[in-house]
Amino acid sequence: MKIRLAALAMAGALCILASPLAANAQVSVNINVPGLVMAPPPPPRYEPLPPPRGGFVWVPGRWAWDGRAYAWRPGGWQPERAGYAYAPGRWIEDRGGWRWAEGDWRRREAHREARREREWNEDHGRRHDRDHWHERERDFCPPGQAKKGNC
Repeated sequence: MKIRLAALAMAGALCILASPLAANAQVSVNINVPGLVMAPPPPPRYEPLPPPRGGFVWVPGRWAWDGRAYAWRPGGWQPERAGYAYAPGRWIEDRGGWRWAEGDWRRREAHREARREREWNEDHGRRHDRDHWHERERDFCPPGQAKKGNC
């Protein structure tokens, strides 16, 4: 009997000791996606825009990730490219983290053409609305009025 009680006490003590260890067991999976930073970037710093400089384009400063923390990189001048406009880089939220999209040069012709097409579509849409307002007015029937025979 004494042996049984001792064995039960020992088994109980082992269960009590093992239960917190089992309850605290967790699985953690950390998948590192290259170029993805889990911490959001700080707000941009204010940099006064320097006076224009012929043949150069000002590229604003930015927060750069150094592998452990963000570090501020001040803006600077880049040589201008004929027929191109500079589009600054930016931080983009992606897959639960942040990644940096580098600035690049875009053709001015393509930029102008896209803007011209967008403006034409907006103007055409306004003109279309203005010319056909009476048709929409005639076709409109307030909710519930058609069932009553009022439209």
